[in-house]
Amino acid sequence: MWAADGWRDYRLLDCSGGEKLERWGAYTLVRPDPQAIWQTPRKNPAWRTPNARYTRSSTGGGQWDKGMLPERWTISYKSLTFNIKPMNFKHTGLFPEQAANWDFADHLIRKAGRPISVLNLFAYTGGATVACAAAGASVCHVDAAKGMVSWARENARSSGLEDAPIRWIIDDCGKFVEREIRRGRKYDAVIMDPPSYGRGPSGEIWKLEENLWPFVELVSGVLSDDPLFFIINSYTTGLAPSVLTYILESLVTPRFGGHTVSDELGLPVEDTGLVLPCGATGRWVKEGKA
Repeated sequence: MWAADGWRDYRLLDCSGGEKLERWGAYTLVRPDPQAIWQTPRKNPAWRTPNARYTRSSTGGGQWDKGMLPERWTISYKSLTFNIKPMNFKHTGLFPEQAANWDFADHLIRKAGRPISVLNLFAYTGGATVACAAAGASVCHVDAAKGMVSWARENARSSGLEDAPIRWIIDDCGKFVEREIRRGRKYDAVIMDPPSYGRGPSGEIWKLEENLWPFVELVSGVLSDDPLFFIINSYTTGLAPSVLTYILESLVTPRFGGHTVSDELGLPVEDTGLVLPCGATGRWVKEGKA
């Protein structure tokens, strides 16, 4: 497992009974987590006095009990600063376990010794975008949600990257990639965080298990002649990390060489010393260690 253990402003204090107790900067949150099915004792007193708790409804969805929680605040990861805003469906606008991938991409970009262009698809609020830009890459950030792209731009400004070479694209990722292929535009690295389920702009249904293979096949068409890395993230329950290895080894390695390693991402739990699993990641690299 790749654990995101470089945080100072974020801490996973404990997890039990389908919930996790987190410290986001100055504020403590309790949120649902489907992986935390164990019923370990909740000894941390912060369980009883969080600043906010998200409770699921029996009819679907849920709601925040925010108390005195502000609408937004910032936390930092190394040189990066992110705007945190608790929103519907329990999210805060950041997946802290992805810091393990930010560090991975940062290392490869800095040691490449050449200009690197990165395509970040389903890019959300731009964690990977600002990490790659801070490492010196040019980045194309693509997400279909206008609000998420605006949020990502806020994160870039907060991280001192407002003048970094980042293209901000509001578009359907598949249609954008098709146009990039027609234009002959190439990228040295790809990061994608596709949803488990969603609907396209014309109502078409996206299911990761059905659409990931043809989508990766499509996206491989924008890789440069000397690509650096290709990262796929997946939060789909039941999709093994080795599936991502199989896809990348079948579609990318035969053309470019290199190799793939896939594993779970995780967050260290302070109260137990264990690591909470937070989805799977596949990493293809041309050279070196994936």
